[in-house]
Amino acid sequence: MSRRGGVSHGAVAGLNCGFGAGDDPVAVAENRRLAANAVLPGAALIGLHQVHSADVVTVRDAWGDDARPHADAMVTDRPGVLLGILTADCAPVLLADAEAGVVGAAHAGWRGAQGGVVANTVAAMVALGARLDHIAAAVGPCIGQASYEVGTDMRAAFAERDAAFFREGEPGRWWFDLAGYVARAIVDSGVRAPEVAGRDTYAEPALFYSYRRATHLGEPTYGRQLSLVGLR
Repeated sequence: MSRRGGVSHGAVAGLNCGFGAGDDPVAVAENRRLAANAVLPGAALIGLHQVHSADVVTVRDAWGDDARPHADAMVTDRPGVLLGILTADCAPVLLADAEAGVVGAAHAGWRGAQGGVVANTVAAMVALGARLDHIAAAVGPCIGQASYEVGTDMRAAFAERDAAFFREGEPGRWWFDLAGYVARAIVDSGVRAPEVAGRDTYAEPALFYSYRRATHLGEPTYGRQLSLVGLR
């Protein structure tokens, strides 16, 4: 989802769905309710305390916002459960095997993506009965390569096979293609090529929240988009 709609005001005006943005908790709860009802009315919205890991949780029962596990992906085969991933530049990944009735959602920043969060999510779905050739995947809006300048330390953390996702800029600087890197991780996991939104959260302030943009502008906080997938 984008930031359009919602009841938040100020720096996070719109559909801010992150409690960690310093927003009015009542407004955040209402935004989350609006978002969930737009996708799967009446479903239990499940979230995580995201920590840029490769850890995946299998959801069998709903938990409250105060009991969120520390992880960056979820899978479930339970109808009426809506998996929600928060992002503000990182890539949300949504996966579904409609035939098996298994869905997954992952928060993929570069650390999590490099650490295997996508492959781990797919493996957890397969453990619930999903088939690789039946899984559809999508990579949602995230920071675009034209907005994602990185330094030597980050470039050095990647292997030579990843060179295609870095465009060289000024000396010691590169531009990183996060969406492309995550899309390849999906294919490497055995799933067919995903749909990629191709929207740059940094470059579209009217539509998306962005951690990096807020930091560059010296803003006091930033909102979070919510990406959702569930089973009826």
